[in-house]
Amino acid sequence: MKEFPLLRKAPSSRSMFRSLRHRDYRLFWFGMVVSNIGTWMQRVAQDWLVLVVLGGGAEAVGITTGLQFLPFLLVTPFGGLLADRLPKRKLLLATNAFMGATGLTLGVLVVTGTAQIWHVYVLAFLLGVGTALDNPARQAFVGELVDNGELANAVALNSASFNAARLIGPGLAGVLIGTIGTGPVFLLNAVSFGAPVLALLLLSGPAPAAASTSDGGAFARLAEGVRYVRGRPDLMLVLLVVFGVGTFGLNFQMTTALMATAIYDKGPHAYGLLGSILAIGSLSGALLAARRTTPRQRLVVGGAVAFGVLEVTAGLMPNYALFAVSLVPIGVMTMTVLTAANGYIQTTVPAHMRGRVLSLYVMILMGGTPAGAPVIGWVADLFGARWSLLGGGILTIACTVLAVLIFARPSGVELRHPLRTAPHRVATHSVATHSAS
Repeated sequence: MKEFPLLRKAPSSRSMFRSLRHRDYRLFWFGMVVSNIGTWMQRVAQDWLVLVVLGGGAEAVGITTGLQFLPFLLVTPFGGLLADRLPKRKLLLATNAFMGATGLTLGVLVVTGTAQIWHVYVLAFLLGVGTALDNPARQAFVGELVDNGELANAVALNSASFNAARLIGPGLAGVLIGTIGTGPVFLLNAVSFGAPVLALLLLSGPAPAAASTSDGGAFARLAEGVRYVRGRPDLMLVLLVVFGVGTFGLNFQMTTALMATAIYDKGPHAYGLLGSILAIGSLSGALLAARRTTPRQRLVVGGAVAFGVLEVTAGLMPNYALFAVSLVPIGVMTMTVLTAANGYIQTTVPAHMRGRVLSLYVMILMGGTPAGAPVIGWVADLFGARWSLLGGGILTIACTVLAVLIFARPSGVELRHPLRTAPHRVATHSVATHSAS
């Protein structure tokens, strides 16, 4: 097996933000920060609307979450295909406008007093469709805005922008819900999508990435992407770990609401604060990831195990204060796993395949939620809210161990060293040689 040496030199603090020196990436990044703040506000308001205002209970929150993430399972592969075949900037303009329209519709329904739970279900699903089409294009678009050597840094800064917004959005939503209600929060989210639209219109026009050379229809090109991933045991290992984390562990949109209301008897302000506290850890984890120069498989595996242990610990916390504090290291580990996994994929997959492979990554990360969230909501109703965290952490660890047992040794993957190549090449393993075509 060919090994690739690690870059041992620690980057300077300035290098943590080195991708922002590119004007187009800087515009795109700030536009995403504004939009993400609105998105996090809507997530909090949506759960509060279903759980408290409309009286749906934990199961209804789970169904809403599941419907919002179901398109990641059904639609994301086509989002990756579109990202590989269409101009990404035009695709992102369309998806952001569509997502803004869903927030506007829900806001009008709530403000006029006509909102019902089924309205929330439908609009959550439509928002998920827009997000599923947007996500692969947005992630692949980064490769057109920065140099190849800065791609891993840009991926981490994308996560940092998302979590900087999480630091602001949930707390702000909690204040607004308590003062003016949920309806205006949805309207503000709709307005926030104007920021990325404006940023995309102001870009100087990056050169398009290499188009896919594959022939045939949409399903043939999707099948090509699946075959490519199946031929890369190192990617299979990463994706199975990500599946466990996404399906069983990353249900904080629901679990923090359940813990705040059912266990600690808190109101909307305290509930919104939990999201901001989680974001402190997530933002810290993303910024630490921005300092790393080499995405590592070992970090994905070790981070997932640590994440599971921390989630179990959080589920056992006896009071609100300790629970809130426990969310900080959980946030760090979440971003450690996800930025390492995303960066590993982006730096080892050729550009003409990147949209489709990233769509599989997003589908696996987010697509398990439609199955996991309703089940966890049902378990919480049956056994108590704590089990939404206890069970999630245990299952995350089990899935990570399973991934290592299946793919690490048989594939020749050496977890002590990352398998990393230049973006235009692929990793070479002892069991097979994979071409980039």
